[in-house]
Amino acid sequence: SADGSRVSPTLGVLFAVFRQVHGIVRRSSSFNTGRIEHLYKNPQTHTEGSEYCHMKLHYGDLTDSTCLVKIINEIKPTEIYNLGAQSHVKISFDLAEYTADVDGLGTLRLLDAIKTCGLIGSVRFYQASTSELYGKVQEIPQRETTPFYPRSPYGAAKLYAYWIVINFREAYNLFAVNGILFNHESPRRGANFVTRKISRSVAKIHLGQLDCFSLGNLDSKRDWGHAKDYVEAMWLMLQQDEPEDFVIATGEVHSVREFVEKAFKHVGKTIVWEGKDEKEVGRCQETGKIHVRVDQKYYRPTEVDYLQGDSSKALKKLGWKPRVAFEELVKEMVDADIQLMKTNPNA
Repeated sequence: SADGSRVSPTLGVLFAVFRQVHGIVRRSSSFNTGRIEHLYKNPQTHTEGSEYCHMKLHYGDLTDSTCLVKIINEIKPTEIYNLGAQSHVKISFDLAEYTADVDGLGTLRLLDAIKTCGLIGSVRFYQASTSELYGKVQEIPQRETTPFYPRSPYGAAKLYAYWIVINFREAYNLFAVNGILFNHESPRRGANFVTRKISRSVAKIHLGQLDCFSLGNLDSKRDWGHAKDYVEAMWLMLQQDEPEDFVIATGEVHSVREFVEKAFKHVGKTIVWEGKDEKEVGRCQETGKIHVRVDQKYYRPTEVDYLQGDSSKALKKLGWKPRVAFEELVKEMVDADIQLMKTNPNA
């Protein structure tokens, strides 16, 4: 982002804060900007710019240091938000080297590009850290001082990124922060993430387009918040006088099983659980149909069973607290997917 006007974000998205926003997009043989199409001046022709601000996308990749230097030198941004990653935890076990390259070394490449371009004194850098750093949790709830114990290649790569950000902050006096964000969701969540998989599947079942879907560990417990609340926290971190790292979370814990139950309840279905382990199924009390099954292929080689964040530091120093409650989040995601599947059943 460049040419930032520092006003409080009322829409909870970065595009509402800055007069000029730049993004990096990987080259693909098909359009891969569906989740930001509403920000185009003309979504049909992908004309850049919108009623909110000027938006410009640049082809680039976190694995290509040359392009990062070129883009940053051209834009000369005031704030950089590194939200780029191979961010699917389960897939990181299959793409461990790539995940390390993008999530770990990609962060280093960005930081080095800032230094190479001589922007250490003028840029503020936000690193999207993650609750997956805590993995096999060492205390409950998890806060900024909780020891890390990552349980995936994704978590391990993000741990390197976390510490290299701190190293650049201390070695070069760069204003760089880690936002240790717990799970944050919205209707724009990727389709292969568990919350969106649930909301999409429930919408399809509600519309008669699907009978049943499969999940992994139903008893994984997560601290789920709304992405728009968390983006505001990211922005607030870069508006402080001194750079500090913050945990951003709701402090509430819900299981995957509970997310399923709330989603179905919103469309008038009560899920009753039968069986154990991989034989467990979720049956609709009203119709007797099985709508949910358990499939071992969705389990991780090393599970993270329980994540609960303590964001009291963010409340004290940033004045931040979450606004969207868990049930409201679930309902918003299901409603959005019902509308999506009505217009495009193959979405």
